[in-house]
Amino acid sequence: LRLLERNVLNFVGSRDALRRLGQSTRKGILLYGPPGTGKTHTIRYLATNLPGHTTLIITAEQIGLLEAYMNLARLLQPTMVVIEDVDLIATDRELMGPCEESLLNKLLNEMDGLKEDADILFVLTTNRPEELESALAGRPGRIDQAIEVPLPDAIGRGKLVRLYGKNLPLEETTVDEAVRRTDGVSAAFIKELMRRLAQASIARDGGKSVMSADIDEALDDMLFAGGRLNVKLLGGAQEMAAE
Repeated sequence: LRLLERNVLNFVGSRDALRRLGQSTRKGILLYGPPGTGKTHTIRYLATNLPGHTTLIITAEQIGLLEAYMNLARLLQPTMVVIEDVDLIATDRELMGPCEESLLNKLLNEMDGLKEDADILFVLTTNRPEELESALAGRPGRIDQAIEVPLPDAIGRGKLVRLYGKNLPLEETTVDEAVRRTDGVSAAFIKELMRRLAQASIARDGGKSVMSADIDEALDDMLFAGGRLNVKLLGGAQEMAAE
């Protein structure tokens, strides 16, 4: 979080001073990590904490409209331009076809064409950073900082359990058990786990309590009953503790 704040929030807050010192005020950030780890939540956090900014979100399917989006971004400055799953159009040139290469060139031209004093922040996301074209990922001025959004550690899982289960009657021992038994899962997995605990609690006593057996049942359904496909869909790890 400190890396994110230093490279985005603090940077944006220093733009006027940077201009006075003759420095560029445009910036590119790459958020990378496994699916479901919270890249979208990170973008929401940035949008909430960048007052006065307009956020434009471009999916891979909309990248053909990039020129129109960038005209809008220049008009509405300061803006944050988000391009989700950029690897779909910016993979290694040796692996892409002519259509993808054309879209990549459009993106590079738009990033290079910004004035040095532009109040435009690019935020790109990917699940596959190792496949990105080096002309995008390996050149400052396009991508100035890569920030990993990893699977949550124990402290992070505890915060997520409390966040997504904030209205559930969770005892501290229940929180600890949920944290212990979700090593290796994504934030999206924990969000779904809390919903299933809520369902179990409602079915038993109208939502008045959450029991260890509720965790057993939810994890069994999420990790084992649906097989490997279900584990992959939910962002879990099949080797998680079942004790």
